[in-house]
This record gives sequence, structure tokens and C-alpha cells, in this order.
Amino acid sequence: GGVMIGDGQSRFSINGKPIYHFVGTSTFSEYTVVHVGCVAKINPSAPLDKVCVLSCGISTGLGAALNVAKPVKGSSVAVFGLGAVGLAAAEGARIAGASRIIGVDINPKRFNAAKKFGV
Repeated sequence: GGVMIGDGQSRFSINGKPIYHFVGTSTFSEYTVVHVGCVAKINPSAPLDKVCVLSCGISTGLGAALNVAKPVKGSSVAVFGLGAVGLAAAEGARIAGASRIIGVDINPKRFNAAKKFGV
């Protein structure tokens, strides 16, 4: 991990020794180098405190539902964990046509938000 997709090399080094990215994204760094396929253009007027949640969590949950679980129209789906990823998975299940989406979480406060997503 921590290398560029195209050539498998790190873009950072200290004294000639490569430094690797955390999970290939350097999420906690002020600046980083990423593959063009990992970049999303954001409208400059968009509020960063809102669009930041559209990164990993939404695509992971939505993709898990639509591309991996692939619920069929009218099916029942259970989502374990109702944080950002789980809510995105619930939305993916809804888009796919699931008729019943069951949410499971140990944090009772998450159920109110989940109800807005049809869970």
C-alpha cells in the first residue's frame, strides 16, 4: 500500500528512502500526490464541511449495496452499522428497489437519521 496506481512507486522520500501513503490516500497530510482516478473536482462554492463526507463513506456504502450485495427489487436488506457507510448502503438498497431495509446499530441515536433514509 501507499504507492501510485500507475507505476507502483511512492512519490515521497526522505534521504532517498521512500515514504508510503496511509491506505494510499495520505488522508491526514496537508498535501499529497494521488492518481487522477482518485480525484474528484469540487465546485469552489460548495461548503467543504458538507462535501467532505462524500469521499470514502458514501462511495463505499453505495458501492457495497449496488455492486456487491446487488439486492433485487422487492427484497429485504439488513444494514449493520448506521454511520455514514451504513446509511449510504441503505440508500443503495433503496435505489436498487429493496422493499424493506432493516437497520442494526448499537448506538440508538443513529436510528433517527436512519429513518430519514427509509431504514
